[in-house]
Amino acid sequence: MIEARQKKKPVWKHLLWIAIVLCIGFFCLTQGYQFFLRQAYPIKYSDIVKEESERYGLDEMLVYSIIKAESNFDPSAHSHAGAVGLMQLTPQTFEWIHTKLQEDREYTEKDMEDPEINIRYGCKLLSMLLSMYPCEATALSAYNAGIGTVSGWLSDPQISPDGETLLEIPYPETEQYVERVFNNLEIYKKLYS
Repeated sequence: MIEARQKKKPVWKHLLWIAIVLCIGFFCLTQGYQFFLRQAYPIKYSDIVKEESERYGLDEMLVYSIIKAESNFDPSAHSHAGAVGLMQLTPQTFEWIHTKLQEDREYTEKDMEDPEINIRYGCKLLSMLLSMYPCEATALSAYNAGIGTVSGWLSDPQISPDGETLLEIPYPETEQYVERVFNNLEIYKKLYS
């Protein structure tokens, strides 16, 4: 009879063990999920992004969101439209920004793959667009579709009654791009803020 009492544990001890196992499982699951998300949404080139974001008054998480959407952090990425590097700048846009930065050095297209150069020029472009277009979605549309295209949309009262914001983004590719950047931004802010 004494042996029977020793083998039987009180119910509260079973419940305690179940609660402990559930807590450990939940912790492992959430930490594993966080680990997976941080692998999918990394913080790469952080010194460069921090420096250039501060220089141009940009949200670092927005810069990471654009890099994720544009190149998925591949510095040698090339698009079908001829855009190059982490922030996917076309050679024409790169040259135009070069005139704004007034740098003495001349760059080749291969230099556009250099993370430091590409992020500096991409951040300069983004800061210019955000100063031209007060609405972030409009600035991101211009980053993707170009200033001339977005200015045309803003002059159309069917698309932009106030000339500053877009009721709709006429290009499906640009609309998806803006959504992707905002989705990335939401994830980056949750993971790293």
